[in-house]
Amino acid sequence: PKADTPGCTNEAKDFSELADPFAGANAVVIGVSKDPVKKLDRFKAKYDLKVILASDETTDVCERYGVWVEKSMYGRTYMGIERATFLIGPDG
Repeated sequence: PKADTPGCTNEAKDFSELADPFAGANAVVIGVSKDPVKKLDRFKAKYDLKVILASDETTDVCERYGVWVEKSMYGRTYMGIERATFLIGPDG
């Protein structure tokens, strides 16, 4: 959900380590967050990530996939991205 946070970093590094097997299965891994492109570029370079990172600053994609949700932390509610993984076949 947010570049350079512990969960996102671990997930991106794990998917990067599996880049070859995914490619061998004709699969493309795309990580989507609300972060601006420049931040995603820095994040990708910092950890030498092998996955595509896409910026959804308007949350259009997140809303379409149903992952732009109300969250709660320390009694405060806010809108944010729910971590999710989607597998999309060649037929869409």
